[in-house]
Amino acid sequence: MNKEIIDLINEYVKNYKDLKHTETDWRDPVIGFADANDILFYKLKEIISPNHAIPSDIIPNAKSVITFFLPFSKNIVESNVFGEESSREWDYSYIETNNLISDLNKFLYDKLTARGYNASLLPATYNYDKEKLISDWSHRSVAYISGIGKFGINNMLITKSGCCGRVGSVITDIELTPTIRTDEEYCLYKYNGTCKKCIEKCVNNAFVIQNGKVLYDRKKCNEQIYDKIVPKYPIGLGDTCGKCMCDLPCSYEIPRKLDN
Repeated sequence: MNKEIIDLINEYVKNYKDLKHTETDWRDPVIGFADANDILFYKLKEIISPNHAIPSDIIPNAKSVITFFLPFSKNIVESNVFGEESSREWDYSYIETNNLISDLNKFLYDKLTARGYNASLLPATYNYDKEKLISDWSHRSVAYISGIGKFGINNMLITKSGCCGRVGSVITDIELTPTIRTDEEYCLYKYNGTCKKCIEKCVNNAFVIQNGKVLYDRKKCNEQIYDKIVPKYPIGLGDTCGKCMCDLPCSYEIPRKLDN
């Protein structure tokens, strides 16, 4: 069943540009699976918030979580390297990828429920507490649990196709084989204390390194995204940034050869 779901996701993403006439191009999805009862889901209540959901809060008798990372094409990433504000191409890719995630989730929902299973319909974003700036269902954290990426010091998920893209997830009561997680770090700073380019790239000083520990100011990050210039496009608001993800060793790939 895992392979069938992987094929469905790959085919849908491959055809989406022509189907919806988007400006955005995507590279191949990175797809993973998690056991809905993995202990790490319960740990998110400690790490993120007591209100963070576990899979069974959303789908009773949940057995698995499907996650997918949709990496942007290189020209989109390159467009967002310079300047304080995010590029138009980056803004469009953010909006269109959120739409793709919603449409893909509905596609998978229809496929799974047609076979008698239950599945979730989770939004790609905006499912967070606006005062605490914390999500009640963190797609990135779920993707980590699903074995498709590791966190960089900028809190972005680094996958085998880098960190520039968007993450979606679907909860279901199908029993799927979980993806094996690696213990290796993908972030160069976490691996050997080098790089730190994502910290340097932040245009609103949301990160500080003190005594080797990275401190993250959510309010400054949020300010850059939502309170500064937010362009209005025909397809939606450009409330994004992405500067700490572009022109990095991990923008398109894991920035080192893994040990195993």
